[in-house]
Amino acid sequence: SQVEDEVDHSIRKVYNGYNGTNPDAASRAIDYVQRQLRCCGIHNYSDWENTVWFKQTKNNSVPLSCCKAALSNCTGSLTHPMDLYSEGCEALVVKKLQEIMMYVIWAALAFAAIQLLGMLCACVVLCRRSRDPAYELLITGGTYA
Repeated sequence: SQVEDEVDHSIRKVYNGYNGTNPDAASRAIDYVQRQLRCCGIHNYSDWENTVWFKQTKNNSVPLSCCKAALSNCTGSLTHPMDLYSEGCEALVVKKLQEIMMYVIWAALAFAAIQLLGMLCACVVLCRRSRDPAYELLITGGTYA
């Protein structure tokens, strides 16, 4: 839930900073995410109606990155919602982040298991060496031999 709250806060901030120009990093990021994840808006395409960009453009449309990939004549108009992706991006971004976090957790567990195995091997070697009669102490009588 903490991830969802942080993603929701961040996504809203980025969507409010969208201006539709390619040089703008926030605009490029939103367009990229919407194309790659095949989503539109935060929860759905109607979220665009509350953004500064939508109010400034006054053309009753969403960015072209909301258009379904199979359609070539899509204008992003809200009068044709069937041309737009209906699922919001927030849920998909959270899902992707959770998948990535699971990979990180598994990698950390694997690393910990390797470390534990290494410590176990070192203990076994040390215990066998101490029982070996050929083993000699390096320190005898307080001086180095």
